Amino acid sequence: MRAVMNQAFGGPEVLAVVELPDPVPAPGQVLIRTEAIGVGGVDSLIRSGVLAAYGVTPGRIPGSEVAGTVVEVGEGADTAWIGRRVWAFTGESGGYAELAVAPAATIVALPPNVAPADAVTLGSSAMVAHFALRHGHFVRGESVLVRGAAGGIGVAAVQLAARAGAGSVTVTTSSSARGERLRRLGATHVLDRAGEGARSAAYDVIIDIVAGPDLPSFLGRLEPNGRMVVVGVMAGPPPADFGTAMIAAFRQSLSFATFSADTVPALDRRAATADLFAAASRGELKAVVHEVLSLVQAVLAHRKMEAGEVFGRIVLTPSGA
Repeated sequence: MRAVMNQAFGGPEVLAVVELPDPVPAPGQVLIRTEAIGVGGVDSLIRSGVLAAYGVTPGRIPGSEVAGTVVEVGEGADTAWIGRRVWAFTGESGGYAELAVAPAATIVALPPNVAPADAVTLGSSAMVAHFALRHGHFVRGESVLVRGAAGGIGVAAVQLAARAGAGSVTVTTSSSARGERLRRLGATHVLDRAGEGARSAAYDVIIDIVAGPDLPSFLGRLEPNGRMVVVGVMAGPPPADFGTAMIAAFRQSLSFATFSADTVPALDRRAATADLFAAASRGELKAVVHEVLSLVQAVLAHRKMEAGEVFGRIVLTPSGA
């Protein structure tokens, strides 16, 4: 099979198309002939070496989610999956390939009217957004700020917060054009990246995909009893002393949390993803696909991400590979 490998840590150019033996599903796994492969911000962090401190090494296939057809199952996996269209979380086995293995416990059957490209655009992004709002103890009527709203998780968080009855959904983004697109998805107020704009009020819940050096200034935008949940570090880690902002606001009873879907039981992740696909099939949730590129264009996909050109998600397809 053809696959894309992260041959070293560095820029997009370290990604290379290679020929590898077809993978064989281990016990409890399924083998999927991919039709769509999600390209996410975490792929960029892995490729560049930002996550090396967490044990991530080069010489691996990036990509954590695929959609396609199950063609083989390993020992103990249900043979009824063979021939079915599914979405799967591939984890460390890598999804930038014509064939991918995934734990059978992660796969979700696709509704007939949910395309593979839409599945990998919503899949993990919408699931993370769903659980991040829950982690932030969001309740109907509260105000929500989504920081870095133009990416996959942000786009999903805007829609889910609006759908759940948020009193307001404010976003930060890089341009007025993106702001207008986010308004059409449910945002009520649009701020620039620094958080400046028409709305200066505080927020009950902040979902932050950015982190970085400006994080403390956003902590200061929380209402009393407000909660910030960080689900990404696209701008790098926050300053080491960012907690001083919370201590300075001690009497406001602010809460700060990180969230990783790794802490959610697999069955709960699977059930939530199935519910989100069902919502998409009913037209209640929109998959925002920025562009579909072929597998051999993985370098271009990463360059577009790093240039800040992507609204929603880029999807790779083996077609033409």
